[in-house]
Order: sequence, then structure tokens, then C-alpha cells
Amino acid sequence: MWNWIAYDLRFQRMKRGLSGQDLAKVLNVARSSVSRLENNVAKIDDGQALKLDKLWNTGGHFTLMLWYARLGHDPDWFRQHVDIEVRSSVIKIWENALVPGLLQTEDYAKAALKAGAVRDLEEVLAGRMARQEILARDEPPVLWVLLWEPVLEVPVGGKAVMRAQLAHLLKAIESPNIAIRVVPKHVGAHPGLDGAFKIMTTETGDVAFAESPGGGRLVPSAAEVRSYILRYDRIGQHAMPEEPSRVRIVQAMEAMQ
Repeated sequence: MWNWIAYDLRFQRMKRGLSGQDLAKVLNVARSSVSRLENNVAKIDDGQALKLDKLWNTGGHFTLMLWYARLGHDPDWFRQHVDIEVRSSVIKIWENALVPGLLQTEDYAKAALKAGAVRDLEEVLAGRMARQEILARDEPPVLWVLLWEPVLEVPVGGKAVMRAQLAHLLKAIESPNIAIRVVPKHVGAHPGLDGAFKIMTTETGDVAFAESPGGGRLVPSAAEVRSYILRYDRIGQHAMPEEPSRVRIVQAMEAMQ
């Protein structure tokens, strides 16, 4: 369905004699974004589908196809997730089980992947480490992380590996673009207990990514993304400020003896 939408977008544009730049103006995006949409690298959102349907009088064609496409499982979800992550200017993460992949040490990541019985472990591990390169580029994304306190206390890979991982977090937050705030256990039940997720902001808008065992789900729908933004803010209301969070990470590291 996603491939069909991408094909049909190009077909309908050319049928009307429009250039990629013409369509970019209609959708209020860059010319490169049109190319990404027509090659199924990026996906149209609700607002774009509605705009096309009204402008081209399609009878709701794109809106309907978008609805059907979202009903199915997308086997290419992870590649798309990584592609959006690379293009993000701001990444907000809530994690309640593990240190986020972008901040994992190689030993921690390997231990976590082994525990999950991941196939092709070395290949997946290499991919995870490569993703972290976005934090070392000249203009890295802003990375804000909300972390459930028990994540600091579980010795993934053993105490030595976990101690090195916590030290890595302390080094990471020295960067002006990275912030970690800890949600303490004593707050009890809170909106983040349902599961981990992230919100990625690109030039074309926000996309959420919800994690699940063995996979995940990209959430491009503007209305649903807003619900994730609200949930992130509500979780953040329970989090400690940055300096007390840093102190808590130090305490957890010192406990890993």
C-alpha cells in the first residue's frame, strides 16, 4: 500500500503536468521531500493527503489509501525509523527498560541483544553502534531522554559493563545537546509504564516511534503523534531536574562495585 501511494502520487502529479517543485509548493515542503515521498522513503501525512484530495478533487483517494496503508504491518519499519532518526533535529525519548540505543556502550548493547536472542547479533550490533554517529556530527540533534530509575539499577551485562555504561551516560550529558532526566521509582504509577517510545522532529514535522517486543511501530499521524507528545510531557512532570538526575546516575554507578 505504501508503495502504491508513492507510485500514485507521482502518477497523479505527472498526469496534471506538474513538476516536483510545483508539488512541493502545494504541500509546503522542500523539493527533495517530494522525491522522498514519490520513492516511498518518506510517507504522506493526513494533512498532505487531505490537501491533495481537495486540490485534485480525488473523492478522498489519498486519504482512503493512507487509512488502508496504516492498517497493515510495514516490514520495512526499522529502515524508515533509522532514516527519520538521521534527519531529526530533535529526538525525545522515554525509556522504561533499557538505556536508549543511541546512548548504549557496545558491551551493554551486546548483552541486551543477547538477552533478547537477536538473530545476526553482530550485524544488528554494528548497526546500532553506527546509528550513534549522528551524535558526533557537526550539527547533532538535540537529544532529551526521560529514563525510568530502575534502568540505572539493573546490571545488564554484569556490574562492570553497567558501571561503564553509567559512566558513558555521565560523559554524554556533558554535551550541550544531550539531557537526561530520571523518573524516580517513588512516583509509583505514571503514564510511562505502558512502554517506551520516542518522538522525532524533522523538517516535515514530528513522527513518533513506539517500541514493542521484536519490533516497533512508526506513528506518522499528526493526531496520534500529539498524544505521544502529551504523554512525554506528562511523564516529564514526574522527572527529576537534570542535576539531581546526574547525581542519581553517579550513585547508581558507585553501587556497581
